[in-house]
Amino acid sequence: MRRLILLRHTKADPAGAGISDHARPLNVRGIAAADRIGAYMARHHLMPDGVVCSTAQRTRETWARVAQQFGDPPAATFERRVYDASTERLLATLRDVRDEAHAVLVVGHNPGLHQLATTLIATGDVEDRERLREKLPTGGLVVIDFAVDAWKDVHPRGGRLDRFVTPRSLEDDTA
Repeated sequence: MRRLILLRHTKADPAGAGISDHARPLNVRGIAAADRIGAYMARHHLMPDGVVCSTAQRTRETWARVAQQFGDPPAATFERRVYDASTERLLATLRDVRDEAHAVLVVGHNPGLHQLATTLIATGDVEDRERLREKLPTGGLVVIDFAVDAWKDVHPRGGRLDRFVTPRSLEDDTA
């Protein structure tokens, strides 16, 4: 079995004078949301074996905040090709992951992550699938399970949505 965990970066400052899109940092709300998502992941034992993260500042900061919630987080691989990536590029990146990693976290951006999630999922909770089909907001966490033995065998409509949570849905979560 393989588990793919997709995490869209949390809320970032808008691009402005002198700051490129790639260099946008998290804002205060984004920092709090990343901490909340990380705490949820730790509490629910959603610890990845491998992490692939975009090189953008906001994704690096999101991963850093999430990683603080784990006792011994895995090292991340920072991939420029995850920044502004298409579904095809993200899928190719995933297929390059070493098979020793059974649970992989990809920290990236929309529209690529949203499209990847909706492309890969075939089954799972109907309401969660419908909510995800509508939108993957900043800080959205998607967990997809695949009944395959290798990452190269992951294919469209081959996954089951295990869960879809957002920082907003966790604001009152005490579970």
